[in-house]
Amino acid sequence: MTDRSDIRIVLPGGAGLVGQNLVARLKAKGYQNLLVLDKHRRNLEILQQVQPDVVCEYADLAEPGAWQTQVSRADIVIMLQAQIGGLDYQQFVRNNVDTTRLILESIQSADNPPYLVHISSSVVESVADDFYSRSKREQEKLVINSGIACPILRPTLMFGWFDRKHLGWLSRFMKRVPIFPIPGHGRYVRQPLYVGDFCDIIISCIRTRPEHGIFNISGHEKIHYIDMIRAIRQVTKARTAIVRIPITVFHSLLWIWALFDRSPPFTTQQLAALIAKDEFEVIDWPAIFDVRCTPFHDALQETFNDPRYSSVVLEF
Repeated sequence: MTDRSDIRIVLPGGAGLVGQNLVARLKAKGYQNLLVLDKHRRNLEILQQVQPDVVCEYADLAEPGAWQTQVSRADIVIMLQAQIGGLDYQQFVRNNVDTTRLILESIQSADNPPYLVHISSSVVESVADDFYSRSKREQEKLVINSGIACPILRPTLMFGWFDRKHLGWLSRFMKRVPIFPIPGHGRYVRQPLYVGDFCDIIISCIRTRPEHGIFNISGHEKIHYIDMIRAIRQVTKARTAIVRIPITVFHSLLWIWALFDRSPPFTTQQLAALIAKDEFEVIDWPAIFDVRCTPFHDALQETFNDPRYSSVVLEF
């Protein structure tokens, strides 16, 4: 059996939330031959500072380049690249669809094709029809139609170390403002997934090499959005007041914010997705992948109070 330190793992888009967490956990389990490809220079620098022995290379994955040779020569490719937020649909197409097409072509051209794990998203089954969900649906179709045998993982909203958006941004925002606004009644069901658990699922795929299957990886604990915000406030010891405001007012505030911020942390499309009443399938992924499901409150404690990584914040 090949030693873990010899397995060459390439992570396209590996400087984001999942990639940074995955690198930390892969190293802890003895995987050392790691290459991260990303076009976000600042987050690559952060990864290099936190993990100085990991090879990090700048690469625009939507453009053909030398990085394709790195992918074709890998043993394992974990496809992580994703445009999550923004106001320009073409950026979603470029970073979610065009990148995927080139990565798949690189894998198919290899004499000994690497094993692929594709990170999709639960939004492919969402009732929402926004830029992110549209581009992720198209991305997943590309993977399925490629004929490459691989597991497809569809995580729900994730949180954890290095969270630049989502719960991480919310926690930092509530520490800066005296009032934290909640749209409407706030009782929108969320199924947050701890990224540490998701990384363990990816590592399980690396270890056991399943060749087929689409897996909906949802958080096992359903929680209302307002209760999630209260839990974050408790764990981070923030003192902000949580105040419900009408959805129309909340929408207007986001619209105004977008006039002054080209990459707002929360958009009107994301508001629509929040209140869309999505509930995603919950499968027994702890048993399927032989991993632990971390209780939500314990995961929040690890996220915001870990002495190694809680203070590291990525850029948008």
